Amino acid sequence: VIPPPVIHIESYSEDSISFSLKMSTNIKVSGYVVNIYWTFDTHRQEKRTLVIEGEKSIQKVANLTAHTPYEISAWAKTELGDSPLSFVHVVTSGTRPVSPSLKAKAINQTAVECSWTGPRNVVYGIFYATSFLELYRSPHNSTTSAHNATVLVQRDEQYLFLV
Repeated sequence: VIPPPVIHIESYSEDSISFSLKMSTNIKVSGYVVNIYWTFDTHRQEKRTLVIEGEKSIQKVANLTAHTPYEISAWAKTELGDSPLSFVHVVTSGTRPVSPSLKAKAINQTAVECSWTGPRNVVYGIFYATSFLELYRSPHNSTTSAHNATVLVQRDEQYLFLV
């Protein structure tokens, strides 16, 4: 039986998490697949996937949000097949940023100008869809470090926006 990998949180800060991966077995490991999950605005679960080569690994994941719960899951790729998943949870330190205040204004039938308030020197995600279900499951999205963006949409549709 292939055991799950051991995920150990080495350290964390306001915007990063460092963790190590190892296997407690003599089975040859060729690498790991790691998923980092977090929830955005209670509507949208985000995920980052890392594919890591090698047997032992210390990883640092940066560009995270302060005071946010993250779930890290990992499995090992071995000579005998994939291992079961293991999970750890960690909350980054610091104070979570205030949610931006969004204004969306139609420019024409296929373009919407979105603008918002919020801190400088951060990356914003713009999410939009024609229903709450689509906004949760598979929204259109883009990122920017600016405080405004023009979003192209389909004509004759109503859209929901999140920043």
